Amino acid sequence: MTSSDAPSTAPRTWRKPPFIANPLLRYGLIIVAAVYLVWAFGSLPFNWARISEGLPRAARIFSGGFPPNLERYELLLTGFKESFQIAILATLLGVFLSIPFAVMAARNIAPMPIYIIGRAVIIVSRSFHPVIVAILFVAAVGFGPLAGILTLTLYSIGFVGKLLAEEIEEIDWGQVEAMKAAGAGYVAILFYAVFPQILPRQVGLSMYQLDSNLRASAVVGIVGAGGIGGTLMNAFGRYDYDFAFAILLIIIAVILLSEGVSGWVRKKIW
Repeated sequence: MTSSDAPSTAPRTWRKPPFIANPLLRYGLIIVAAVYLVWAFGSLPFNWARISEGLPRAARIFSGGFPPNLERYELLLTGFKESFQIAILATLLGVFLSIPFAVMAARNIAPMPIYIIGRAVIIVSRSFHPVIVAILFVAAVGFGPLAGILTLTLYSIGFVGKLLAEEIEEIDWGQVEAMKAAGAGYVAILFYAVFPQILPRQVGLSMYQLDSNLRASAVVGIVGAGGIGGTLMNAFGRYDYDFAFAILLIIIAVILLSEGVSGWVRKKIW
């Protein structure tokens, strides 16, 4: 065997293949995206004079917020108590109602007419931001926590229902076939073959939705749907920036605490 016939010992390196194999199409899309970004920024009506005037105002707001003022802690505790009540009730109602809609929206276990209805409900629930829905419910039922509960319940149905429906569509079908072979009815199949497979996912989604509703309850309160958001809006309206910043810091602390608790619960479950 000659030296030219000997196997090559040079190291081989693996390179990730490009997302778009055709280089002409790949670089063409990059150029189109760059041109669009330049056009979009150039066509937006930025008022640079107003922006420059707003920077000193922003500096005054931030300087007025330090140190945070916790003297009116009773008002702060009342607002957070209401936010917790809104978030917990909305999560319980939303998760409970999302289960039947998820079953209706799962293509593998629901007939087509029921599937269309279930998907339509989930799509409508997810189509609007909670602030828009909160404005509608405030106009319908008035200011207060009821509007916030209804808003976040609808929001929970859309989010949890969609993910649960996708989870049901990916279940192990062998358990369902075994139940059918044993002569089980539709309800028995749901309770003994479908729900046990999605239960861990359901618990995780419920904990995440509670975190999300805690954050959203502060936002919807700004438009009058109850909770700490109303207190925060009133503080900004009265130029009480130190009290407003205290509320913001407490919101951050509460969200961090809820993240830690939800992570601990998930570890204990799994």
